[in-house]
Amino acid sequence: MNRIGIDIVDISRIEKMVERFRERALQKFLDAEEIKLAKSIPTIAGFFATKEAVSKALGVGISKEFSFFDIKIHKTERNAPYFTLSKRVVEKYNIINTSLSITHDKGIAIAVVIIES
Repeated sequence: MNRIGIDIVDISRIEKMVERFRERALQKFLDAEEIKLAKSIPTIAGFFATKEAVSKALGVGISKEFSFFDIKIHKTERNAPYFTLSKRVVEKYNIINTSLSITHDKGIAIAVVIIES
């Protein structure tokens, strides 16, 4: 079964959050390796949208049951984003394969996720 999730983020919202709280803001939803990959505000917004889109594809909210840190964003050698899920989530939802597309333009970031189980 394929599940699709999509999320849209106003980049200025993320920019204000980062200006106000600096790295503490990023640490709420990104781990140290993800923070190193996120070199710009639009990228950070895309990462946030990705994590929200994954939760939507799985049909769960971000909570104690499923956290931002159950999702790990990576980049290929060609800078294409992809994500992995924690072992616990993979087993619970029988995840076979995942796909990710992130775009940002005109002040918004959008992430689309497909999860095959």
